[in-house]
Amino acid sequence: MKKILIICLAAAMTSCGIYKNYSRPEIQTDGLYGTAETADSTTIGDISWQEMFSDPYLRTIIARALENNTDLQSAQWRVKEAEATLKSARLAYLPSFNFAPQGSISSFDNAPASKTYSIPVTASWQIDIFGGLTNAKRRAKALYLQSREYEQATKTQLIASVANLYYTLLMLDSQYEVTSQTAEKWEESIRTMRAMKEAGMANEAGVAQYEGSYYAIVASLRDIEYSIREAENSLCTILAEAPHEIERGRLDQQQMPVDLAVGVPVQMLSNRPDVRSAEYSLMQAFYATNAARSALYPSITLSGSAGWTNNAGTIINPGKLLLSAAGSLLQPIFNAGMNRANLKIAKAQQEEAKLSFEQTLLNAGAEVNNALTQCQMARAKTDVRSKQIEALTRAVESTEYLMHYSSTTYLEVLTAEQSLLSAQLSQIADRFDEFQGIVNLYQALGGGRDLTTEEK
Repeated sequence: MKKILIICLAAAMTSCGIYKNYSRPEIQTDGLYGTAETADSTTIGDISWQEMFSDPYLRTIIARALENNTDLQSAQWRVKEAEATLKSARLAYLPSFNFAPQGSISSFDNAPASKTYSIPVTASWQIDIFGGLTNAKRRAKALYLQSREYEQATKTQLIASVANLYYTLLMLDSQYEVTSQTAEKWEESIRTMRAMKEAGMANEAGVAQYEGSYYAIVASLRDIEYSIREAENSLCTILAEAPHEIERGRLDQQQMPVDLAVGVPVQMLSNRPDVRSAEYSLMQAFYATNAARSALYPSITLSGSAGWTNNAGTIINPGKLLLSAAGSLLQPIFNAGMNRANLKIAKAQQEEAKLSFEQTLLNAGAEVNNALTQCQMARAKTDVRSKQIEALTRAVESTEYLMHYSSTTYLEVLTAEQSLLSAQLSQIADRFDEFQGIVNLYQALGGGRDLTTEEK
């Protein structure tokens, strides 16, 4: 036994690397947001979703989604699985005990039967001198933390998806309302054109042109209705509910944060769940490398048993106390080459995980920049679009007046009215783009995180 310990201590002197804790690699985050980078430490990603979205209908829908969505429930079960794996890895430090009673009856040449039995309790304990169990536990913990980040990423994605679908419905409702109002005006214009035709002030071509444009608008209403049903069904699928009408507010009643603070890029490392998940994957690969390295060193196992038996020489009933103890050392020899190959594989996988972590961080920065730019451009078009609609409204009024009292043709009126409808629909789309950009920015900054949750 002393020789075993001496060999182990000598090997331990050359195996310090197997106990090294994970440390984050040097990651360059400067300029990660591009032109959107600021020195402000605050970010809208730190706002709770209840505070982020003020619409009571949307809050209710998000709460239902968080309770019923099957993807989120699957992620929660994944956390439970990883938690059980971590518990198993922690228990590996303890000795294992087994109750293994045995008995037999034998008779030779019609001699009286011989009955033997043993009732031992066996124990086995692996001594973690070279970090095999330690690295397995640390890897299991990284897996558990990664599963929690996967759950959070699913939650963040779920909140953003519900919000975007909700605002899509509000946009479609507004477009339907504007298109319906336009259809009513064009129907009135058709009656006017027919009256003008009877008075000799218009011809059949003008009436037919108006009717054709009117029916095109009515047909577009059917397209919008289909899009509304489709969006509602998609939202119901996320809610794990059968298709039904979604109760909702209006687009012009929505309020969103004005200040779109993105914070500093280094906050990505602590706020965004997919970035954290990628780092935990790197951490798992790091400890897998340590475990592969520890396989090159001996493993020591202590075992023993205690119980009662009558199967020992001349021992007969009643049985006697049985005690045994043993120690074993296993040093890889013929499979050492395979263990070294496994170590090379683990190192390569660790480098792959590092590259994946770095790329995930870069992708996250690009998403922040894209979302912020989307929102800023939508807001920049607000004043321009309002002036465009104001000008086109005057153009419609002027051309209608001139058509009634001068030589202006119906084609000029049609063009002005079609341009006005297009501008009004574009204004609604701009408003939706702004909301979608804010939601995407909230998601890109890791919004929706449960700030009360502490890592175990």
